[in-house]
Amino acid sequence: MGAARESLLSRRVEDVKAEQLRELAPLAARLVEMYERMGGFSARHVARAVEVAREMVGDESCTVFLAFTANLVATGLRGVLAALIDEGLVDAVVTTGGTFDHDIARSFASYYLGEFEIDDSMLREMDVHRLGNVLVPRESYGPIVEEFTHRMLEELVGRKSRWTPSELAREAGLRLKDEASILAAAARRGVPVFSPGIVDSAFGTAIFTFNEIGRSRGFEVQLDLLGDMAALANLVMDSERLGAIVLGGGISKHHVIWWAQFKGGLDYAVYITTAAEFDGSLSGARTREAISWGKLKPSAKHVTVPADATVVFPLIAAALLGGGK
Repeated sequence: MGAARESLLSRRVEDVKAEQLRELAPLAARLVEMYERMGGFSARHVARAVEVAREMVGDESCTVFLAFTANLVATGLRGVLAALIDEGLVDAVVTTGGTFDHDIARSFASYYLGEFEIDDSMLREMDVHRLGNVLVPRESYGPIVEEFTHRMLEELVGRKSRWTPSELAREAGLRLKDEASILAAAARRGVPVFSPGIVDSAFGTAIFTFNEIGRSRGFEVQLDLLGDMAALANLVMDSERLGAIVLGGGISKHHVIWWAQFKGGLDYAVYITTAAEFDGSLSGARTREAISWGKLKPSAKHVTVPADATVVFPLIAAALLGGGK
């Protein structure tokens, strides 16, 4: 089993680097021009996404939100997201609790290339988790996240007991040295990371177990979720215009557009999703649906790209890095 496991875990997931995106920027610009002239079908949506995103990040009066789901952080797209934050193209991040998990875990250990079609019972016997076609050794995930979180909370609980998720994100980022880390990039740039569903993660579970252990010693960490809602509300209300780049759906997507409605809606929006619209899901909803809710202005510049973000977003990001905010 040891040799078979070693053979299975032989090719590491590699994060895209900012310099790779910069090198590709001229080619990306040419591809986008070609896509625009192709006519059909989704290629023009990609070209439109670059156009809207460029205008969004180039608008000095626009607060740019980057929203994404945690599964993307298990892939090399993690480096793309970190690069956009590091380059100053993003003002705030909204994501799921799993982003904390994968960002912390991958700062200390490796994930590996796998397949969608594989014997999952065999993987269980090998102590290997499967996330799509990414393989996650058990020792590279839960134990690392728990140890890191407990150690961090031991330091923080003496400072104060009440912490917002965005404050914990910053503290975690300050302790991560991986150049591809999203949390580290956000901490360096002073970009808040909002995670309304933080408890639904290994990181959130580690906070719970820390408190269970700490209760007998007379201390615990309190999660101040409403404190982050106030911070997000203030950020939205203090903004002249609002824009969002949304990869995937779920709580990350909805939290951004929900708060945007209280400012009259987004002025710019780029959605990238593989979800279908016909089942009425939030994840599959196109940008135009948000207009009916007041979450997107009728005059907004917007586009939905029906695609896998790992395929199209590196191209969009490379095109963006050819410009800047």
